[in-house]
Amino acid sequence: MTSFRTTDSKREEFRKYLEKTGVLDCITKVLVVLYEEPEKPNNAMDFLRQNLNATGPETADVEALKLEVTELRQKCEQLQEENNDLKARLQQLEPATEPEIPEN
Repeated sequence: MTSFRTTDSKREEFRKYLEKTGVLDCITKVLVVLYEEPEKPNNAMDFLRQNLNATGPETADVEALKLEVTELRQKCEQLQEENNDLKARLQQLEPATEPEIPEN
């Protein structure tokens, strides 16, 4: 009888842990989404895996995207400077435009 109570208390402790950490809420939400699907997927496990991972992108993906953003910003600044330099050179090379005299 003592082992029965120990098992129940361990289960209850584990259930509280899952509830406290948000695991139960997350699993419940995914199961509700599956329940509400009009056409049930052929592979429910794949569906659960995909929807459980829907919380956000992988850390490696985020880091790669941050690096790409940084590189693209630098490239944009470089191209903007180059554009400004070329505009300045063009202004120097173009002859001053004379105002047009209207014909009578």
